[in-house]
Amino acid sequence: MKVKNIALAVAGLLSVSSVYATEPTNQELLDMLKKQQAQIEALQKKLNKTANKVKQNDEKIETTVTVIEENISEKVANKTTVGGYGELHYNNIEDDKNIDFHRFVMFFGHEFTDSIRFFSELEVEHAFSGDGKPGEVELEQAYIEMDLTENTSLKTGVFLVPVGITNETHEPPTFYGVERNPVEKNIIPATWWEAGAGFNTRFSDGLSADFAIHSGLKVLTEGGKSFLIRDGRQKVAKANADSLAYTARIKYTAIPGLELTASYQLQNDVTQGESGADANLFTAHAIYNSGNFGVRALYATWDIDSAAAKAIGRDVQEGFYLEPSYKINQNFGLFARYNAWDNNAGDSVDTEKKQTNVGLNYWPHENIVFKFDFENRSGAQDGNGFNLGVGYQF
Repeated sequence: MKVKNIALAVAGLLSVSSVYATEPTNQELLDMLKKQQAQIEALQKKLNKTANKVKQNDEKIETTVTVIEENISEKVANKTTVGGYGELHYNNIEDDKNIDFHRFVMFFGHEFTDSIRFFSELEVEHAFSGDGKPGEVELEQAYIEMDLTENTSLKTGVFLVPVGITNETHEPPTFYGVERNPVEKNIIPATWWEAGAGFNTRFSDGLSADFAIHSGLKVLTEGGKSFLIRDGRQKVAKANADSLAYTARIKYTAIPGLELTASYQLQNDVTQGESGADANLFTAHAIYNSGNFGVRALYATWDIDSAAAKAIGRDVQEGFYLEPSYKINQNFGLFARYNAWDNNAGDSVDTEKKQTNVGLNYWPHENIVFKFDFENRSGAQDGNGFNLGVGYQF
């Protein structure tokens, strides 16, 4: 058996040798070339498919990177916000006629995280500031706000005091009349900002409270402007902080269209150590809107415990206003406002000032407003005339 197998193997080797020993014919060479060409073409197709897949993958990766970069840029851009407002006024009251770019304000904000934010407000008043010029450059707000819980937030820095209607919301398209109402200007006194820390808590839908500890007023104690509230604003410019102030506010908005708010402030010495004078401010207001009809009403009063203030009748300073309005359509609105205030309400002399404004607002866009109103002054002041204005916010 082994001999047979060996013989077969030898015969196979001889046959192979005879095949390779014989030179291939031209046809055999041609067949071999065609076969090799087919193999090369098949290999080229595989290489092309591989290259296409690599190219497609590269394109997908590049597209993904572009989308990610765009999303990152968009998110970063959305975290920083810029805004502002401004208003130009023309006042024609008796012999007092002037035109004034009253305010130019820029907002800058940034969101560090979902729960930590920064907000600031830089203002130029009366267009031109400097020695002997009517204008001022003021930093009205610059604070960090943090969410402590789902319903409680803390802010610290320079912020608007939570009192009245217009002190925190005073952009031109948000109120009627060219000028802000004189009650909140002279009694509260808006715009009023201080430095410190404030908390906001939402107890339930429609009920919230604010509490703030901050720098306070420093009223003058001599001259014709002594103990006038508006002239006591220090504007956080190297402000005397011997006597801090404490402000609390409660706000109710559970009923659609209705806002009821009350604020109270205590400052142990509104003269910052010069003569000693405890000061208490109380404000209350109501805002109601139903359909096209709206009404605002506000009352504010100061009680200053000081013999020097009492001697000139400024231990009590108070005022109120009532403002009904009617929105004809989304572009036009009519209003009337009656104001009465007295910075010398503690004396026996009739020093109450009164002012009535009646006019029209026109909004060509929700953030742009043109204003016109007639003004009549009476009581311890006089003068009649009109006001024109244009304002914007963005």
